[in-house]
Amino acid sequence: MDRNVIIDGSQGEGGGQILRSALALSLATGTPFRMEKIRAGRRKSGLLRQHLTCVRLAARVGDAFAEGMDLGSKTLAFAPQACRPGTYEVQVGTAGSTSLVAQSVLPALLFADGPTELVIEGGTHARSAPPYDFLEQAWAPVMRTLGASISMAIERHGFFPAGGGRVRIRVEPTSSPRALELRERGERVGTHAKAIVARIPGDVAERELAVVAKQMGWPSSSLHVDAVRDTAGPGNALVLRIEHEHVTEVFTAFGSVGLPAERVAKLACADARSWLKGTAPVGTMLADQLMVPLALGAGGTYRTTALSRHSRTNLEVLMMFLGDICQVHPLEDGGVDVHIRGLLG
Repeated sequence: MDRNVIIDGSQGEGGGQILRSALALSLATGTPFRMEKIRAGRRKSGLLRQHLTCVRLAARVGDAFAEGMDLGSKTLAFAPQACRPGTYEVQVGTAGSTSLVAQSVLPALLFADGPTELVIEGGTHARSAPPYDFLEQAWAPVMRTLGASISMAIERHGFFPAGGGRVRIRVEPTSSPRALELRERGERVGTHAKAIVARIPGDVAERELAVVAKQMGWPSSSLHVDAVRDTAGPGNALVLRIEHEHVTEVFTAFGSVGLPAERVAKLACADARSWLKGTAPVGTMLADQLMVPLALGAGGTYRTTALSRHSRTNLEVLMMFLGDICQVHPLEDGGVDVHIRGLLG
């Protein structure tokens, strides 16, 4: 490519998603970029260990030239040569999100010319990041409707602050990508609540599930305890899964010292009930995570709630690399239809 995309890393929501989307788009299109003011508005600006892991993994996948791959770096130059499928193992070294590290390369690998296996060690369940369950149960099924084959397994849970989790993701790209049309949820087909507890009293899980039963009205057959033992440290997460005919959404709240189990459950239930009150199939987190894969594939349209600042920033990054390919149509109920014209459409 004869152009170099210049990105202000402090724009919009100003976080790591700008970097991850830029890496995936650069890998898929071969377009180099230079990012300045990386996370300038955050309390700890520059590249943290999780972001540095994303860059190093993307550099391996893209056989890329990269300048600025240092902790705390506020400037990065990245120029890939190719998007190379294969087997890659990475360790974040902290409780940094395995899902977010994966998202820096997965969208590009969905449309590569061969299969890839990723093994990522770090945090599988931590605040401010999609947990493993979301990636496996909400995001991956949509990717399969686009034509890709994705299998995922969690081999060890990792909670904040110890980390130490391990996930394995295998991608078989498609040679015939399909466009997405996701405007309706369809009939509800199932509900599932899972209270994950590691090295903490088991009654925490029971108290969380009791709140779910009361607030969501779900039967005992939908309530499950997952007591995990092979972890680097203690942790707790409550995962609510709501399955519809055309989409599955996942809502999670995380336990922490001093936060009662009942409060954890109420947080997860509040998010789930808020989504259920509307009719849009795609929730806030999924709306954000669909944008780059659709742009690199055959495109499509999905209906979601009002776009978050995070999602709007993601759209801005898309257009830096691919031009005016996105349209957002507001709806009377406050939701939006997002239409993205894909490269392979």
